[in-house]
Amino acid sequence: MTGHGGWEAANGRFLAASLEWLRLVLRAHHEARESTVDISVDKVTAAAQEVADAEEISPPPALVVLAARLGLSRFERDTLLLCAAVELDPSIATLCALAHGDERMAYPTFALALAALPDPAWEAVSPYGGLRFWRLVDEPPQGVVSAALRADERVVNYLKGLGHLDHRLTPVVTRIPPDAGDGLPPSQQEVADQVVRHWQAGTGTGAVVQLAGPADDAKQLVTAHAAAACGLLAYRLPASLLPVRPVELDEVARLWQREAMLLPLALYVDVEETGENRAASTVAGFLDRVTCPTVVATREIRADLAHRSLVLDTCPPTPAERAAAWRGALGPGADIDGLAAQFALEVPAITEVAAEAGGDPAVAWRACRVRTRPRLASLAERLEPKAGWDDIVLTEQARRQLGEIAAQVRQRSTVFHEWGFGERITRGLGLSALFAGPSGTGKTMAAEVLAKQLALDLYRVDLSAVVSKYIGETEKNLRRLFDAAEGVILLFDEADAMFGKRSEVHDAHDRYANIEISYLLQRMESHPGLAILTTNLRTALDSAFLRRLRFVVEFAFPGPVERESMWRRAFPAKAPHAGLDFDRLAQLPVSGGMTRNIALNAAFLAAADGAQITMQTVLDAARSEFRKLELPVRERDFTWEGAR
Repeated sequence: MTGHGGWEAANGRFLAASLEWLRLVLRAHHEARESTVDISVDKVTAAAQEVADAEEISPPPALVVLAARLGLSRFERDTLLLCAAVELDPSIATLCALAHGDERMAYPTFALALAALPDPAWEAVSPYGGLRFWRLVDEPPQGVVSAALRADERVVNYLKGLGHLDHRLTPVVTRIPPDAGDGLPPSQQEVADQVVRHWQAGTGTGAVVQLAGPADDAKQLVTAHAAAACGLLAYRLPASLLPVRPVELDEVARLWQREAMLLPLALYVDVEETGENRAASTVAGFLDRVTCPTVVATREIRADLAHRSLVLDTCPPTPAERAAAWRGALGPGADIDGLAAQFALEVPAITEVAAEAGGDPAVAWRACRVRTRPRLASLAERLEPKAGWDDIVLTEQARRQLGEIAAQVRQRSTVFHEWGFGERITRGLGLSALFAGPSGTGKTMAAEVLAKQLALDLYRVDLSAVVSKYIGETEKNLRRLFDAAEGVILLFDEADAMFGKRSEVHDAHDRYANIEISYLLQRMESHPGLAILTTNLRTALDSAFLRRLRFVVEFAFPGPVERESMWRRAFPAKAPHAGLDFDRLAQLPVSGGMTRNIALNAAFLAAADGAQITMQTVLDAARSEFRKLELPVRERDFTWEGAR
């Protein structure tokens, strides 16, 4: 076995010997044309033996490897050498002109190869011969036999020992780091081993494996591990970048297959959407053209691809596997149960976060939250939780229910995994809740309180913006959202947009609406976090959908006692105010949201006057709020005895 530096030198000696042999062959052909015999057969034979001797290295020279892997005949190999030689040694062009007997033809041609090289074969000229099929030589124009031939630039570099990917493929594929699949958990290791066995067998369905499931990162890690185990370099190809036109698709597939055989490579084809017929036919057409080890990553099993591939399911690491990874990264004494239960990270991500956190579980928790944010930035609005339990006024029942929700989030790992309840639940381990009540009664603030207590990010989703009039688009929007929402609290505003009563199906629109609702509930049930729906009118929602939610929390319009408490909380300690009668303010029929708006507007009125916040200031702001909401205004309710 020759070391890399030693191999480069040995490959260089092989090329030098091959070029010397080619020079002698071309001179001999020229002299034979001129009826002179200066180059003896013995010299050509001796040069051929030097080539054979230089070939005896391990690994073999690049030209020998290329010819073997692409199935070239010896004549095709020598013809490729002739074409590449012009790029490797400028003197070869002069010899080509001499051999042609025409100084204008200082380039290789098939005619010259057929006349000068040993064991000529017309099959090499065919479009289906290895030289043209694998694009080893640039496609000649009309007059194939006499046209100038030029070796493909990438092939010339390969013969010199440069193993980079063809630059024409770099716009569509990206390298997967070879160590990306290191340290797979047992569940994913088992899948990777099946991929390796299938690739190595290379029978039946060929070298294509379909990895199905929602865990995109897991599928890529499994592919990286399998490729490394087989000594392959792995690349990722988004299916959306495949050309649709058959001629262009064939060109990409042929170049990829050539590169995969030369380097060698494995391919990870990321099929993002499963319902587009055009994309489906494009992927199928591409797979028909390649035979290298390939993984097709899909969220759901693609029936149109199943007959071409071995189908395997992939999942994120189990909670126990995540806990083991966190324990190994943070140490046995760390509190890792919450991390493992809340954030479904892959093992490499766990290792990376733990290193960034310096072994501190609290820092690791914050880092896990930060990792999710870029993926959700364009899909939902992140709310910064500021309110705590002391800031919100609730009925005792609502407060108790919120406490139960928080406890269920914290104790997921204990109940589902340590106590085994997760094995008995078929619909999913997600926690879903409905917050129902009039506008301004604290539904969003309650979500903020939970997020602050649980130290989780809170994202608000406008369901009316998610719902699409185009069939299938709503599910795609929701899938993108939930796939990105790792370990966060999702707050779906305006649940009425999807969950209105649909007890009867009258048309196709109703059928698809029910499909959309079922999909949302399914994703909420499997979401490894808390998902909250809000509605202003619980009675507008179908009871069949409500039964699938874990909690329904009622937010009642506040009475006088609750309103007084809200008014006392409405003004910060720093705000200058005097003579506020909270009992009188509590008589105004306002919600918590209205209270906050009135207090804020009153503060601006006082600041503009350079005065303190007084009762009349607050009542003036209240009058404006009532008029804005088109509520009845009785002037005596908004008048205070005394100046502002």
